[in-house]
Amino acid sequence: MKKSKIALVTGGSRGLGKNIALSLANAGIDVVLTYNDKQNDALAVVNEIMKTGRKAVALQLNSGEVSGFKSFFEELNIALESTFDTTHIDFLINNAGMGVYADFAETTEENLDLLINVHFKGVFLLTQNALPVMNNDGAIINISTGLTRFTSPGYSAYASVKGAMETLTLYQAKELGSRGIRVNIIAPGAIETDFGGGVVRDNAHVNQHIAGVTALGRVGLPDDIGGVVSFLCTDQAKWINAQRIEISGGMNL
Repeated sequence: MKKSKIALVTGGSRGLGKNIALSLANAGIDVVLTYNDKQNDALAVVNEIMKTGRKAVALQLNSGEVSGFKSFFEELNIALESTFDTTHIDFLINNAGMGVYADFAETTEENLDLLINVHFKGVFLLTQNALPVMNNDGAIINISTGLTRFTSPGYSAYASVKGAMETLTLYQAKELGSRGIRVNIIAPGAIETDFGGGVVRDNAHVNQHIAGVTALGRVGLPDDIGGVVSFLCTDQAKWINAQRIEISGGMNL
């Protein structure tokens, strides 16, 4: 019997990460998801995945704390063998993240360090550490933002770090191509989640404004994102590589 493929989804306990994890499961892929401090939420996602007939496990990870990566991968190795009867994963989705809202002139060094650690340094080194446990012919999906194409005051640091991830994606695709590992980056537009304190979801004025500047006339939902990620992990996407794929409904055209 052919073994199922396995995806590692960071930040899979809520929001986009939860939707991505469930979409992968619905596509027939087993899931390892990570959480920072919302263990109960993560275990609830695991239960949802198991109801689809797929296997899943949740592991704690602070993606901005590089010093914890060694112990994380030790736990991952144990989980892979005990839950999935294997030693390798096929897909890595670098989803974990957070936002800092501050005008350029007001952004502090602490703000900048936090964003760099979580969204760039952490992703860079976590992916590097994951390479030995990744099968050839797999895929890595990084997460950017529509804010690298258009601007919105308050997100200069966040968008700049995501811009660095877009550049890194190109280099990863080039250097990992010899192993058949495809690397792409998705760039969601504004999505109704608890990201940024839930401002897009909970602030009617903000929601209405974004819908007004989006060609499809509404704000994005998590369900608009997960399916694209799961598609990028299928054979149907085997020739898509080194691409920035914006998923914004046509925002700020």
